[in-house]
Amino acid sequence: MTRKIFVVIPASGIGSRMQADKPKQYLKLKGKTILEHTVSLFLDHPKIAKVVVAVAKDDSFYTEIALLKSDKVQIVFGGETRADSVFNALNVIEDENAWALVHDAARPCLKRSDLDKLLQIKDEQGGILATPAIDTMKRANGTQILHTEDRSTLWHALTPQFFPAKRLKTALETAFNKGQIVTDEASAMELSGYQPQLIAGRSDNIKITRPEDLALAEFYLTHHLEK
Repeated sequence: MTRKIFVVIPASGIGSRMQADKPKQYLKLKGKTILEHTVSLFLDHPKIAKVVVAVAKDDSFYTEIALLKSDKVQIVFGGETRADSVFNALNVIEDENAWALVHDAARPCLKRSDLDKLLQIKDEQGGILATPAIDTMKRANGTQILHTEDRSTLWHALTPQFFPAKRLKTALETAFNKGQIVTDEASAMELSGYQPQLIAGRSDNIKITRPEDLALAEFYLTHHLEK
């Protein structure tokens, strides 16, 4: 049986580090909002059944985006944290055998080749895109170095992150009930005893976090379109 794949995009954050007059997902790159670029990555993919976008209850921007009115897009209201927003989005997925592909709203530079690699995962522990750490990594106490970490076993977690939807929802709910900190979907799965797979992804799959990231994302988007 062909599994249904739902994309979940938590987009209810304000992106305070961008120092902008609106949430960062609504800033413009190459004539479109960051969120439009991100959602567009999935709308024409033949394996994607639906894209669920979690926005803030007081969001006054999403209604102006025509792309979000597509029949393949469903809007839900997010929560106080990223994990809350993902959980709310998972609540509208009714198919018991569905898989959830969770992707940051501010990662518009994902390449189709990386997405397709991740979608090949069949192991129900799931998996994530990630890049091996290449910089020297320091363990610190505040701003003082304690020691240097062995980077050979360290990876930078990226998105998308891909899991059976029902299993991920249960893992998040369990973490909430125990008061555990969930920084990404993989961490929720890990807290429930799973060991998700790491899929090596491209380093240009950047998350736009600070003002200087906008120029870099525009460069990558231009490069992707030209290839």
